[in-house]
Amino acid sequence: MITFSKVFKFGAIGVGALLLIGFLIPEQIIIPVKGATNKDWNSDTFWYEPWGSSGVHKGIDIFGTKGTSVVAATSGVVIFSGQLEKGGNAIAILGPKWRIHYFAHLAKNSVAFGDFVTINEQIGTLGDTGNAAGKQPHVHYSILSIIPIPWLATTERQGWKKMFFLSPHKKLM
Repeated sequence: MITFSKVFKFGAIGVGALLLIGFLIPEQIIIPVKGATNKDWNSDTFWYEPWGSSGVHKGIDIFGTKGTSVVAATSGVVIFSGQLEKGGNAIAILGPKWRIHYFAHLAKNSVAFGDFVTINEQIGTLGDTGNAAGKQPHVHYSILSIIPIPWLATTERQGWKKMFFLSPHKKLM
């Protein structure tokens, strides 16, 4: 006979196994703009404030020529591809270690929700959409951890959010 406790137990084991598998997948990250180097962004802009209505800049802006290929910084599943008020054309990819890689201000998105992308696969093109309209073309690139990392929290403004936002600059170096 199947009881609620058995279903709960097997469900918990399944969720635990799934979480563990996500952490065991090796994470490789590359610069998400074709031809870009670490000279194409300012490392000091991660967690820079004041930064518009968001208060703190939770990523880096990688600059280039409009229409340049933006590629998947890591392999994963597209969990969002669409329009956002501030981000304009944006894409979010769930990758290894349960981290979301977020790309905003794209001129064009080349992937859809549910697509599996591999590292270095084109996902869009560099642009200036959303609140970057009229500014130099770039991609705003953020890395968010679904699982909080408490020791990264600080006492600075919005410092508790550092448990979730990782420095793309540190990951790309």
